[in-house]
Amino acid sequence: MLILESYVIIPIIASVIAIIIVLLVIKGRKNSKSNSKLEKARATDRNAVIKEANRRLAQNPKDPAALLYLAELHFQEKDYEKAFKLFDILLELCATDSSLDEFDITLKHATCAINSKQYKAAYKSFMLARATNPDLFTINYNLGYLEYLRKNYEKSAGFLNQAKNQKSEDASTYKYLGLSLYKMNRYSDAHEALKKALELDPDNKELIFAEGECLYNLGQSDAALKMFASLRNDARYGAHACIYSGTISMKFRNYDQAAMYFELGLKNPNNRLEMKLELQYRLATCYIKAEKISNAIGPLEYIVAKNQNYKDAAILLRRYGELDTNLNLKIFLMGDKSRFINMCRKLISLQFPGTRIKVLEVASQQSDYIDMTVDISSSKWEDVIIFRFIRSTGQVGELIVRDLYGKIKEVKAGRGICISAGAFSSGAKNFVEARLIDLIEKEDLVKLLKKIEATG
Repeated sequence: MLILESYVIIPIIASVIAIIIVLLVIKGRKNSKSNSKLEKARATDRNAVIKEANRRLAQNPKDPAALLYLAELHFQEKDYEKAFKLFDILLELCATDSSLDEFDITLKHATCAINSKQYKAAYKSFMLARATNPDLFTINYNLGYLEYLRKNYEKSAGFLNQAKNQKSEDASTYKYLGLSLYKMNRYSDAHEALKKALELDPDNKELIFAEGECLYNLGQSDAALKMFASLRNDARYGAHACIYSGTISMKFRNYDQAAMYFELGLKNPNNRLEMKLELQYRLATCYIKAEKISNAIGPLEYIVAKNQNYKDAAILLRRYGELDTNLNLKIFLMGDKSRFINMCRKLISLQFPGTRIKVLEVASQQSDYIDMTVDISSSKWEDVIIFRFIRSTGQVGELIVRDLYGKIKEVKAGRGICISAGAFSSGAKNFVEARLIDLIEKEDLVKLLKKIEATG
């Protein structure tokens, strides 16, 4: 009985298999015939491709051949947005259709995405493509670029280093590699990459500016100045280039040249307020260092009028605004050593009129003050007094006064007088209460300086 059933079932199964094979052959012939129409259309013209592909998609919206032909057409024409949508559908079909080249579709999907600025989708597809082929330049370069946009500079440099090894003459690879390294403060490595990028693309202003910044941070001031020279009148980079040029010139005390650069930067028509304020601040600082106080007032007034809380501009304006109208105070704070010492002698004479004054020692170990040990005598008394003249408008603390007291005891002077263009802290004032030290603050100093001015 079992043998009889087997004889019946086997022919039935064979018949079913034969029917399936026939149907698949027929379907294959239809697909082959249909695909040949697409091939024929593609061989004729663009419109024919679109017409035949759309006809097939009207019957089957997920027809892989039609989708692929349209996607490839838009990709070749660099219509990346349209191509992206089609490759997006094809990526889903790859899971069930082994005839599709998944790697090629994934790579083109990523390329369309990055050119359409759909960076999240681009990153995902490039990473998928890299899992299949990690040694392809296009993949590593674009992942490096995307990581740079994400500010993941360590990862960016890693991908771009691989891309550089795969294609050693690509300017963009060296550009973003150099910029990534610069963002990580790896100036020496960044300089090498940017230098190579400029060999490949010598007129790229972004590269020139970045290389200038690297050279500046590496302390190669002359080379940096040369890089910034071609950018000082540039609409985009000009103001920044002028700031760097002026700062380098100030470093070498070329104040006139520095002021020229800052003023050139201020002429840039594309400057935003923040840039204008910074240039005015640096210009004012330059004039102050050059002891051209009158020239510094205008920039400081501009800053305070626009933003009174910008850095210490308001403080500088008060301080140097007063100096601009008080020549003797200016000499006290900013004059050269010989003029300053001469001013100190006049102040001593005002303190002790009608006496004989003999300067025993002038000590200027510290840049912010000098000590003058003076023998003063009259017909009735004689004493040795140490004067400490402090060239600062800030607050003077207790340590400075204690140090003066130690020196008084060391040379066995009778007393000490400490004169400052600023103010003394409460600790300093408390310290001198029971000691023979007089403190003269700015208000009384200004009065003495006015007396000097009156007497000529």
